[in-house]
Amino acid sequence: MKRATETLFWLALIAAALIWSFSWLQLDLIGLFRPDSLQQMRSYASSFFPPDTSTDWLRQIFKGGLETMAISAIGTLLAALAGGALSLLASGRLGAWAKALARLLLNALRSVPELVWAALMVLAAGLGPFAGTLALALHTTGVLGRLFAETLENTPLGPTLALRHAGAGPLAAFCYGTLPSVLTQWLSYTLYRWENNIRMATVLGFVGAGGLGQMLYFTLSLFQQARASSVILAMVALVVLVDALSAWLRNRWNQGCI
Repeated sequence: MKRATETLFWLALIAAALIWSFSWLQLDLIGLFRPDSLQQMRSYASSFFPPDTSTDWLRQIFKGGLETMAISAIGTLLAALAGGALSLLASGRLGAWAKALARLLLNALRSVPELVWAALMVLAAGLGPFAGTLALALHTTGVLGRLFAETLENTPLGPTLALRHAGAGPLAAFCYGTLPSVLTQWLSYTLYRWENNIRMATVLGFVGAGGLGQMLYFTLSLFQQARASSVILAMVALVVLVDALSAWLRNRWNQGCI
């Protein structure tokens, strides 16, 4: 009986919170389903079809797709290199002070969303793919650095210490004692973030960071829905392609073929 009363209390509280939220935000949910609203939505959706498949526009989309892929690939590569370096500090292998400062930096980098970084980088570096690449690199460095550091923390120090006692230097001991144990996990994290960055790179164009996102923003701003539809289809195709490529690379790596 007591459990049922508690359940009813929490359900009533959630319902009251939802009702208050709708009231406070002044959301006209009923108006969304009125006949004229549905007609306007149908009319707007139909304006996206058929997509623009003219040769010149498809050529521009192909160029924008390559730019989006390049932005995500270079941003992820830079982040993996920087994250790998910072993870050595954040894992505590170089002292407590270095660990605290590195973790603070990584927290700061990943706490700022990619769109905010992109807006800042557009102001600093100007419109174009360079700003998008920097934005992805900064945020992803924070994410990968933390993931890499946690992997290092869970890796036994035995092989590295054995190499150090045998006279190997710090770099050689890390490369031969620790890196082989974490490399597969690091690669998996990097490929996963690359998949995410492909999706985010298409969005960063809305703040002027280049690629397909910028093309989509311009076409929607000019009410060119047919062209916007072509760009959206290209985004979907690009994400599917990168997902398949990433899965193939991971399988080949796990099978020892790479």
